Parts: sequence; C-alpha cells; structure tokens
Amino acid sequence: MTTFADDAGTRVAELPASRLLPGLGFAVLSAMSFGLSGSLAKGLLDTGWTAGAAVTVRVLVAAAVLAVPAVLSLRGRWGLLRRNAGLVAVYGMVAVAGCQLAYFNAVVHMQVGVALLIEYTAPVAVIGWMWLRHGHRPGVLTLVGAVVAAFGLVLVLDLLSGADLSVPGVLWALGAMAGAATYFVLSASEDNGLPPLVLAASGLTLGAVALLVAGAVGVVPMSASTAPVSYDGATVPWWLPLLGLGVVTAALAYVTGIAAGRRLGSRLASFVALLEVLFALLFAWLLLGELPRAVQVVGGVLILAGVVVVKLGERGTAAAAGTST
Repeated sequence: MTTFADDAGTRVAELPASRLLPGLGFAVLSAMSFGLSGSLAKGLLDTGWTAGAAVTVRVLVAAAVLAVPAVLSLRGRWGLLRRNAGLVAVYGMVAVAGCQLAYFNAVVHMQVGVALLIEYTAPVAVIGWMWLRHGHRPGVLTLVGAVVAAFGLVLVLDLLSGADLSVPGVLWALGAMAGAATYFVLSASEDNGLPPLVLAASGLTLGAVALLVAGAVGVVPMSASTAPVSYDGATVPWWLPLLGLGVVTAALAYVTGIAAGRRLGSRLASFVALLEVLFALLFAWLLLGELPRAVQVVGGVLILAGVVVVKLGERGTAAAAGTST
C-alpha cells in the first residue's frame, strides 16, 4: 500500500493496491491517448481545417461513442445529471471544449511539444487552486519546485536567446493550461456520484453543443477539408485522423483520465499525466518530424523536474497537516 495525501490536504490516507495499480494503468493509457491529439490535429490543420472545426468533430465523435455506454452506466438515475448540472457545464465548457480549442489553436502557432510543455504547467495551477480552495499552503519545497518549473518555462519559450516568440501561441497554450488544471480537479471529484462514463459523455456532449453554437454565430471559425492528410511522408484519408481524434484521443482518453483521477486524486493523477508530454514529443517526432531545440528540451526537463519537486513538497506538507489533526 502507498501513502498519499487527499486532495483537501487535511489528512493522509492509505491508498490500497486495488486503487493504486488500476489508477496508474488508467493514467498512463490516458496520457498516451491525449499525447496523440496534437500531432493528429496538426496534420488536419495543415490541410485547411480550423482548430474549431477539428475540435468540434473530435468532441462529437467522442460523445457519440460514449452515449450508449453512458446511458447504461447511469441506470436511469437521471437525477444525478440534474443535481450536477453546474459541474457538467464547467467540465464541458472549460475542461473539454475550452482546453482542446486552446491547445489546437496553440499548435497552429508553435510546435506540438512546446505547446504541451506550456500546458503541462497545469499541476502547479492545481496546487494553487488547492491552496485557495482548501487553505493548504505550499511549503518551501513546493515553492522551489514552482520556481524551477517557471525557469524551465522561460527556456521552453526560448526567451533568453531573443528568438521570435509567438504571443498568440503562448496565450492559447496558457489557456489550455487553465483548462487542463480544471480537468484534473473536476475529474478527481467523487462526491458528485456521477460514473466516469457519464461525466465524460455529458461533458463532451455539452462541449460539442457549445462549439456548434459558437461556430454557427461566427464566434469560432469553422472550416474543413477533404484533402488527404500527410504525416512525415505518409498520406492518409482525411477521415482517419478525425476518427483517431474522436475515439482514441477523446473518448478513451477522457474516460481513462477520470477513472485515474478518482483512484489517485487530482494531484497524483496530474503528476502521472505528465507522461503525456513524453508521448506527445514521441508522436510529434514520428508523425510530423518535429523535435524541440536543445534549449527547449532543457526547459522541458526543468518543467517536469519542477513539477516533481512541487508534488514531493505537497506530499510532505499534507503529511504534516495529517499528523497535526
């Protein structure tokens, strides 16, 4: 059994292997699935798809795939959805539609790996939320980790060399970071009683509706293409990456991510989800031939190291809080 701190940071609980091992498995699978999304999307964006159109189709396909399993999982308890309407709304609008739209817009302006490294400063934002929401003040180790991650972000953005910086890309990536932080916090909540399939399907459905409305009124540009999509020398029909985006990088990724969060808690789940960065870099190399510059790789290592230190600091602070109660 592994000792971990609960998300409120007020006590230490024993996480049995029956929760830890499946939770880690779900978290790794979710990270791998999410990590594929940027590379698949960039191929579509290069053929004339807008980020809004790609995200909308991705979310629609995922919602359709999960609809029947979600209804079966709900078992007629429609009151759960009514009681959690606010949660579903925030999950669908921010954690699903907003996060994906921001990330896809970011990769229009910068490399997939760089955009994702910025997005994955989200665990630090989760710590900040837990501090504000639960009064769990970060310790010295946590602050050191945050500073290391911040310096890593400076290197990832290549600010020290005076290289051209895509301001729109950075802003979109930071928006994706906020959405990812929201996703980690909401996915770990077990008090609502919603099965993971139901939360994922309802959030995806609401996100799809919101994107369709935004596209219809012209707030989100919508443009698509049926041209073949190229990935580092290989050409595939346009519908294949769309199917992959919907089924693998959305339906599978969100369900396994929620399942991981509920078994591990938002802190540990967001920590394991950092593997998405490595998977994204791997897929970007294999499918797009993209590799970050050396200084950006160093920055990425510092971001990951900083987040690890943040996690270690939070565990120690929570343990101290647990022994004092």
